[in-house]
Amino acid sequence: MPYSAESERNRASTGAPAGEKSQPPTFAQLGVAAEITDALAQRGITRPFSIQELTLPRALAGRDIIGQARTGMGKTFGFGVPLLDRVFDDADIDELDGTPRALVLVPTRELAVQVGDDLTFAASQTPVRVTTIYGGRPYEDQIAALEAGVDVIVGTPGRLIDLHERGDLTLSAVAILVLDEADEMLDMGFLPDIERLWAAVRDDAQTMLFSATMPGPILTLARAKMNKPVHIRAESADAPRTHVTTRQVALKSHRMDKPEVVTRILQAHGRGRTIIFARTKRSAASLAEDLAQRGFTVAAVHGDLGQRAREAALDAFRRSSADILVATDVAARGIDVEDVTHVINFQTPDDPMTYVHRIGRTGRAGKKGTAVTLVGYDEVRKWEAINDELSLDARELPEWFSTSPELYEALNIPDSATARVGRPRKVLGARPARASGRNQR
Repeated sequence: MPYSAESERNRASTGAPAGEKSQPPTFAQLGVAAEITDALAQRGITRPFSIQELTLPRALAGRDIIGQARTGMGKTFGFGVPLLDRVFDDADIDELDGTPRALVLVPTRELAVQVGDDLTFAASQTPVRVTTIYGGRPYEDQIAALEAGVDVIVGTPGRLIDLHERGDLTLSAVAILVLDEADEMLDMGFLPDIERLWAAVRDDAQTMLFSATMPGPILTLARAKMNKPVHIRAESADAPRTHVTTRQVALKSHRMDKPEVVTRILQAHGRGRTIIFARTKRSAASLAEDLAQRGFTVAAVHGDLGQRAREAALDAFRRSSADILVATDVAARGIDVEDVTHVINFQTPDDPMTYVHRIGRTGRAGKKGTAVTLVGYDEVRKWEAINDELSLDARELPEWFSTSPELYEALNIPDSATARVGRPRKVLGARPARASGRNQR
């Protein structure tokens, strides 16, 4: 039977005064090395989220883990902290000599960068060296990093396979293997690459598999490869699939009026960092350009952009030099940015799970968020499927325009909102990709 946060917390709080919530233990109390807890404390991170609290003791003991939690529930440190702790100081792992001891597989370049940055920070007071490896970057730089010595690798399967087959990446000493966002890697066709990389690490390697959902092929892989894994869920099986802290607003919107509606929403009181999802590369580029011409600071991430342009756009969004990110679903996979107050579905998602993944970027870690979906007249059936599958109780949608008082009231938009907010700007990350090929894997 899977562990869940609710059942574990109930046991942990036995004997506590009635009505009092038990406080989770600190990372130090869970047995994490002082060098790592001190680094986390510099970011104000001292106590774990549910998935971390449940995972850490078992992962530190070397157990195989299947962790199930939605985006924004703290999975990265759920596997990253015990991984670094064991690589840093565990008798079962050979002394560090510059040969990789741990490997983290992720589905996208953007997620590789994020996870790599988080692990690098957590390891900053230890001798553990972390590097990221993914397509779209020169082989020479990555080979040089490997030759200089690395202890933990975070990367995408395609480029890792390339380097391994070329003889530049040695995996035989890897004692910890992590599959992050396993369901997305399955969707992207990485299963054969995962199996090949898994076969290249130590036979007795500890494996941790983290995923928001557990489709059949993932469970089959886990049963075949893992050693008596503990299945941990950060929430009960019947928990809602969207964050309860996210307010969801959906409305019918005419295609020609959607940019005007978005412009008004972006002027709402309390609006902070915002992600706007478009269905196609063309519509993402067009919307980003339109918003920039209206005076907004906008970054764009979609498939027609080169890797450097995408990284520049994401970096600008993370640093808040651009507070709006326009993205397609594929390009946005793995984007994990804190303090997103609003998600806007400029076009209705194609299916319920895409909707869940999109709006999961806000309302995270207990913070409030707002998700707005603009349903075109030709998108009503898509919305009905989403509504019915997720039991949103919003089948009949209001029909609002950019001038509708109801829109302003529902989303806390001031009466002073206008069609433009300043002088035209340039879109960050607007350079098209020059070429595709092996370097893009």
